Amino acid sequence: MNTNTKGDGGGSRARGMVRAAGRGFVLAVASLPLAVLCFTLTAVSIALIPIGVGIVTTPYVLTGVRMFANRRRVLAAEWGGVRIPSAYRPIPEGANPWTRTFAMLRDPATWRDLRWLPVDMTAGFLTALLPAVLVLYPLEGFTLALGLWRVYGDDPYWYGFVPVSDQVSALGAAALGAVLLVLAHRYAVSAFQVHFRLTRAVLTPSQAELAERVRVLTETRRDAVDTSASELRRIERDLHDGAQARLVAMGMDLGTVEMLVDKDPEQAKQLLAQARRSSADALDELRDLVRGIHPPVLAERGLGDAVRALALRLPTPSEVTVELPGRTEAPVESAAYFAVSEVLTNAVKHSGADRIWVDLHHADGHLRISVTDNGKGGAKIGAGSGLAGVERRLGTFDGVLAVSSPAGGPTMVTMEIPCVLS
Repeated sequence: MNTNTKGDGGGSRARGMVRAAGRGFVLAVASLPLAVLCFTLTAVSIALIPIGVGIVTTPYVLTGVRMFANRRRVLAAEWGGVRIPSAYRPIPEGANPWTRTFAMLRDPATWRDLRWLPVDMTAGFLTALLPAVLVLYPLEGFTLALGLWRVYGDDPYWYGFVPVSDQVSALGAAALGAVLLVLAHRYAVSAFQVHFRLTRAVLTPSQAELAERVRVLTETRRDAVDTSASELRRIERDLHDGAQARLVAMGMDLGTVEMLVDKDPEQAKQLLAQARRSSADALDELRDLVRGIHPPVLAERGLGDAVRALALRLPTPSEVTVELPGRTEAPVESAAYFAVSEVLTNAVKHSGADRIWVDLHHADGHLRISVTDNGKGGAKIGAGSGLAGVERRLGTFDGVLAVSSPAGGPTMVTMEIPCVLS
């Protein structure tokens, strides 16, 4: 039993070694040019701010840098088991390029990302590549022992600190390769984690930033509690004024029927028909109420089909595109569904559009939803359009809302919620 356990542990360590080498090689090769590109574009864009060009380009460049850093955070969690928090300040919605540029430049997280880029292209590149070197370099020593040393002629070929010029020295190279392979077997995974620990050391926000983040989350939680209380009052009001009132009236009608069934059968039949209509209306109202709390199609078939069903009920022609390979957690699905519902309702009521497009997809650990219409534009958060409520609903899940709606249209409302798919 003990022998098998050790064998399984050795096999697991060997698989981890190979996996760390492969991932480290891919990460080193892919991240170096991206880090150089991000750093160069950022430097050029910021340098162009005084002449006005950088005012337009800098927000887009810094957004790309944030996406690059966030992708590394995801890989650190998935590949290295290292959690790296982020604390970007929210960017004012609908702000002009000047405001957006300087809001991002005043964010300490932006400068932390920019400090990380040169670290990632140097020490980050070396620490990512180290596991691959530990695993692959010994293979050269073994091939030298198999006769590759003869290819180099009379001049000695240096393998590490071993000059290889004959078969004996080639065997010495193989011995050195074996030692390196043992080291790789033991330390390759740990060496790969050094890369992510280095990344965490540079990208982790300060305590003050985390305190600010806690404050924002506290506010969004308070908004969520207020929204839940308001929703509960709405449900109670709808029940009292709708289904409950109809059921009470139906009970009174049935009581009258009991008294008239022998005296006036015709009148009793009319009251029974009225009671039947009241029961049907009460059932419809209860179904609408349940659909407003948590639609059955959302629970049974997921967010994509629920949004498609929502679009089918709209009076405006709509096109829904869904690219979701899995399902999110139920609270996130519910928040996303009702956010889309509110945005679609606004589009139908206020935009004057004759076409609406909805796109749902998941990328980089975020659920992204965009609702676009070809209406008259002019939508703003907090302008009585209901978008402020959508923003509060998304904020509960650390989500964000962006609105692009110039006068004359079109209007694009983009929602983003961090989540994972199951």
